[in-house]
Amino acid sequence: MTGAAPASAVQGGTDADQASVRRTGWLRRHRALVAWAAVVAAALVLVLWTQLSPKGDAVPMSVHNTGPDGARAVAQILGRHGVAVHDAGNYGAAIAALEAGSSPTLLLYDRNGFLDGPRLRTLAASAQRVVVVSPRLQTLDTLDAGIRQAGVVPDASAVLEPGCSLPDPEAAGTVSGESGFLYDGGTTCYRPDGSSAGLLAVSSDAQLTVVGSTAVFSNGQLDSLGHAALAIRTLGPSPDLVWYIPTLEDLDTGGSPASLDELAPGWARFLGPWLALVALAAIAWRGRRLGPLVFEPLPVVVKAAETAEGRARLYQDSRAVDQARDNLRAGTLVRLSGHLRTGPGATADQVIDAAAGLLGKPARELRELINERPGTEARLVAWSRELDTLEKEVKSR
Repeated sequence: MTGAAPASAVQGGTDADQASVRRTGWLRRHRALVAWAAVVAAALVLVLWTQLSPKGDAVPMSVHNTGPDGARAVAQILGRHGVAVHDAGNYGAAIAALEAGSSPTLLLYDRNGFLDGPRLRTLAASAQRVVVVSPRLQTLDTLDAGIRQAGVVPDASAVLEPGCSLPDPEAAGTVSGESGFLYDGGTTCYRPDGSSAGLLAVSSDAQLTVVGSTAVFSNGQLDSLGHAALAIRTLGPSPDLVWYIPTLEDLDTGGSPASLDELAPGWARFLGPWLALVALAAIAWRGRRLGPLVFEPLPVVVKAAETAEGRARLYQDSRAVDQARDNLRAGTLVRLSGHLRTGPGATADQVIDAAAGLLGKPARELRELINERPGTEARLVAWSRELDTLEKEVKSR
């Protein structure tokens, strides 16, 4: 019994070593297949992770948009600086976030004008500060902060200097004026040369800030010039920032749609009678009886050669070979009839017979020449020369 145990242990150790050797040999023989399977598995894991990970959107100025026109970068930077960025998906969420925040700042980007006046006023009243990006005329009129639109930034002003005493623009420095809008009223900064309006305007009570360019906050240009500094200093004073981009969901669809009379301006009621008066005046002016026609000679005399040349060019441009042939034949017969004195009632055959008798040529030969139908322009020119030669022979007799 004492000698059997070591024998069994030796046998087990031998089997384990043999299995390890077999596995090592198999891996060595199939190492290319193993490496390929590892690469495929890693790629599959990467694809699954990409598909299952949360995706952003493509909405301009959205905090979830990672594209060049999105604003995810500035939202992430503000978050690292202790600012809680609340993305409001609709009007109700924006009001709830403003009411729950501590001295919240509202960033509003309503490029399509989805919000009506009452909702805009409610949002402004619920926020400590309001930052509006590229607002429409109706938005500024509703907020009633003394800031108004003043055109666009000239192409020559690609880069704008602060040019004001406000601390945030002075600290941020220059910004891009490309595709930006100008605003007047309050304190304006980033003014083009010779203009009192600027890319940035702040109301007299500092509760409303208007920024006329999305480039200050966009991912694609945040690292350019002083964009990042201006964006952080403009949006970062409050611990809570409500980021609100209205959508179609925020349209007020209650109430009946406005009628055509309500939409028309006040002066439109006078447009109908005025058009009727103009129509009557036009009828009286153009409908009066015209006087008798007066025949007057043309003040210019056109030479026959110029007329013939002009008609010939028209025939050439339109490739009217048959029409030109008929005119040349008719003219030749008329002139031959006059020289031969056959009379105005003579037929073509009578004129040809008279010419053949005068020249002593067979009538059949002259008849074939005069009645020929050239098929090309080159043959038409040659045929006209032969007719001219025939006329000269008749005139010389």
